[in-house]
Amino acid sequence: MEQYEMLKRLQKPKGRVDVVLDTDTYNEIDDQYALAFLIKSNEKLNLAGIYAAPFYNQNSSSPADGMEKSYNEILNVLSLMKRDDLKPLVKRGAKSYLPSEKEPAESEAARDLAQLAMKYSPEKPLYVVGIAAITNIASAILINPQIIDRIVVVWLGGHALHWPDTREFNMQQDVAAARVLFNSGVAVVQLPCMGVVSAFTVSAPELEHWLRGKNELCDYLVDYTTKSALKDGGLPNWTRVIWDVTAVAWLLDEDLMADRLEHIPIPQYDHHYSFDPTRHFYRYVYHINRDRLFQELFRKLSQ
Repeated sequence: MEQYEMLKRLQKPKGRVDVVLDTDTYNEIDDQYALAFLIKSNEKLNLAGIYAAPFYNQNSSSPADGMEKSYNEILNVLSLMKRDDLKPLVKRGAKSYLPSEKEPAESEAARDLAQLAMKYSPEKPLYVVGIAAITNIASAILINPQIIDRIVVVWLGGHALHWPDTREFNMQQDVAAARVLFNSGVAVVQLPCMGVVSAFTVSAPELEHWLRGKNELCDYLVDYTTKSALKDGGLPNWTRVIWDVTAVAWLLDEDLMADRLEHIPIPQYDHHYSFDPTRHFYRYVYHINRDRLFQELFRKLSQ
């Protein structure tokens, strides 16, 4: 019976649904697109929370610094969109990764999700879109396991099941959190990076043609993406993956991607999956309709 109920939650949502977004917005350029795309999809997605996630790479001095920079970048995007009304929804996330699979990384974001999700039900769940290390979301599950049956987690993380490793930025930063998520029994939709969503790339001419001059946000995205691509050693004919958009898009049109049910894998600390055909099901995205999704993205961002 529990498996049947979960399978129902793993169907595409019908009608307008409530969504929270967990994002390491300052990490690279794609989170900004995803946040704006979610806000511009208000006909189906009602934004109920925005959480800043920790990250640590060349753009931060620590996970805590990454989280704080992401928090400020979320506010920046909202200002560019003239959506100051949404700023009270923004919460700071964890300053570190999970200490263990039994201990949450305490934060305002994790506590907010642990409380907010209790307003929902198995029949009408809260959709939690994760486009960062899954620290905040796993922490909320550890703080309040009762939310497991009240949420659906749509996570861009890990690589394709056929990929030789799981050394993907979101997953490898906090393997303990990924294991909490995949072992908890919560309804999970996975959008794998290499081997699936890595096909969702955009070029400079496309950005200039479709977004330049449309509004302040669009000009910011074009300039920021171009600067980032050249800074990272992009060739004159560079393209950039903006994969985070796909996690938001799963909640929208059926034609934007293809998925299937799989037995949920087990992320291991050696950066590989283990497989057990007796484990519960999850929804696995295996194809992105690249042109169709970019058409929808460009249309909404330029409004």
